[in-house]
Amino acid sequence: MKYFILFTAALILVSCSTEEAPETQIPEKEEVLVEIKDGIYTEWYPGKKHIKYKGGQDKERLRDGLWTYYGFNGSELSVTIYEHGLREGFTVVKYPNGTLHYRGEYHKDAIVGVWTTYDEKGKLVSEKDYGRPVE
Repeated sequence: MKYFILFTAALILVSCSTEEAPETQIPEKEEVLVEIKDGIYTEWYPGKKHIKYKGGQDKERLRDGLWTYYGFNGSELSVTIYEHGLREGFTVVKYPNGTLHYRGEYHKDAIVGVWTTYDEKGKLVSEKDYGRPVE
């Protein structure tokens, strides 16, 4: 009987241990923030509520066509045209409040033509002519 009591007491002590069994941790699934579908690249802000970048890609996955950058709240902040990875054509950039910051033109990734800059209230700050593209 003495052994039975000692065995029961030992069993109770072991079962009342303060150590907890390790929890099985399931790794968090990494959030996929980039999607490329039918030649359109879309990048999201974390949480996937708002798009960050959206634009076309060519077969080599270079920027091609109209690309738009959006602020965290979903507002359009810039638009630029690309041809096979090079800026080609007009670009427009806005302040977070939505007013125009600057606009201009690219040719084969080089600044050309007249570029205009505005302050946050929309007042003209500067205008500079970079001339015609060099071929």
